[in-house]
Amino acid sequence: MEPVKKSTDRQSLRWLFRKSRSARIWVIISIGLGFGSGLLLIVQAGLLANIIQGVFMDGLPRNLLLPLFGVYLAVILIRAALGWGREVTGFSAGAKVRIEVRLAIMEQIIALGPAYTGRQRTGALSTTALEHVEGLHDFFAHYLPQLTLAAMIPAAILAFVFPLSWAAGAIFLVTAPLIPIFMILIGMGAESISQRNYQALARLSAHFLDVLQGITTLKLFGRSRGEEGTVGRVSGDYRKQTMRVLRVAFLSSAVLEFFSSIAIALVAVYLGMHYLGYFQFGDYGNPLSLAGGFFILMLAPDFYMPLRDLGTHYHARAEAVGAAKEIVKLLSVERSGAARGTGTLPDAGMVRVECRDVHLTYEAGRRPALQGSSFTVGAGEHVALVGPSGAGKSTILNLLMGFLQPDRGSVLVEGVPLTDLRLQTWRDNLAWIGQNPVLFHGTIRENILLGRPEASEAGLQNAARSARVIDFCRFLPEGLDTPVGEQGLGLSRGQAQRVALARAFLKDAPLLLLDEPTAGLDAENEHLVMETLEELSSGKTVLLVTHRLYNIERADRILVLTDGRIVEQGMYHDLMAAGGVLYKLVHRKL
Repeated sequence: MEPVKKSTDRQSLRWLFRKSRSARIWVIISIGLGFGSGLLLIVQAGLLANIIQGVFMDGLPRNLLLPLFGVYLAVILIRAALGWGREVTGFSAGAKVRIEVRLAIMEQIIALGPAYTGRQRTGALSTTALEHVEGLHDFFAHYLPQLTLAAMIPAAILAFVFPLSWAAGAIFLVTAPLIPIFMILIGMGAESISQRNYQALARLSAHFLDVLQGITTLKLFGRSRGEEGTVGRVSGDYRKQTMRVLRVAFLSSAVLEFFSSIAIALVAVYLGMHYLGYFQFGDYGNPLSLAGGFFILMLAPDFYMPLRDLGTHYHARAEAVGAAKEIVKLLSVERSGAARGTGTLPDAGMVRVECRDVHLTYEAGRRPALQGSSFTVGAGEHVALVGPSGAGKSTILNLLMGFLQPDRGSVLVEGVPLTDLRLQTWRDNLAWIGQNPVLFHGTIRENILLGRPEASEAGLQNAARSARVIDFCRFLPEGLDTPVGEQGLGLSRGQAQRVALARAFLKDAPLLLLDEPTAGLDAENEHLVMETLEELSSGKTVLLVTHRLYNIERADRILVLTDGRIVEQGMYHDLMAAGGVLYKLVHRKL
């Protein structure tokens, strides 16, 4: 188990370094500004040492020291500006990567489609796209630049210290590795703790979202009190994991401060003994002046400071590795539903689709969904697909929309395999209306325009009129510009479904896929939606999935699906007269 964990850690770290390429310019600028600030720190220490030497040893007059004070003040101001620049460039580096990763996650989720997201907890996916991506920021903003500066600045200080005293330089050189060694030892445990912390956060987010979405059910069944205890338990687990992360962070800071303090004390003891005459080595035979010794002593804390900062930011590395594991896990999911072709469809108006001996399983082959399904929906034909729950109806819709690919067999459009077509080109030719209309935060107008954003005002008004959206919008304060909340908050279920229909009207695609479009509607709204659907379906190829068997009598043909196979097909009256599966389904519903 441990080798597997180390392997995933290395993979995550390699992924992080690959992602740094997109922010390379900002990281390089941040390193340059940090190194410039380090050089100015050496200059600042030299100026202050010379001022002290001039005042206490050489007795220089004030007018000769004023230029040194002026330069000293200028150096301080420039270093402050460079520090500000480092923060800005570091933030830009982190922001650049975060935007890129978040877009990659959204692209992956969209490509995987509902066939994948329907099996995942929304809270966990949201945590990966938000919290985990935010956890990458400090790695690129602080850790990566500091990783280089931790070598460059101490090397620059040694270049100034060794010419003055090889003994002081040797102390710096020997004690410097202690800090990164202990930093690595502590950091090895911090990565696993950070990983567990992110997993606890994902569980908390997922469970809390489940509670919010099911609050009505919990209240009605009197289980809200019980769920409070569950949320409290999950929150407590997250609190404990967070405290473990903080404990390691504080422990690492204390250890690094301890060793750097010991090292600085060694330098101070050497200089003190040297000035008192106990040590007569390390100065190349030239006694150290007050300026030289004071210069070395002031640089001692700054020699270890980049290493201590790296130790502080090493926690950011551990946090980023933990976050990267979850992100890489999502990005590594195979896009089995994404067509990879580049072909296009001929402009033939209505389209003909065919499933030929299609087999498909879920859960790595353990749960069969389709077992040799074959059927054709002719151009301009209206076909109803019926069957008991779990028969595979939604799977067929996901296949036709390109969210899934069959394990065996093929899906053909106008005789061309769907995998040979450019996916977006194919989706431009279909419209889908589901049983749960999805509306986004915005206005009714903006939700309708999702069907065709470049549509004219006349086209928008015509679609809204055809879908009977105008009928209820005239009573709203701002008409089509009335804001609606997430998932259609502010509209009834029937009104939201009519907005979804308007979207389909506006798109005017040749293939219409309908998945229980009247589910959950009252009789009046169901009648309005069915009338609108008849108008929308005119001159189009239609595949209707429904449990409401009394809505299928007008279909040109009915496909009956059972256990992943088409067991019957034909016209309604012929199938009912045969007394087969459809007959039993209808009478069971009655």
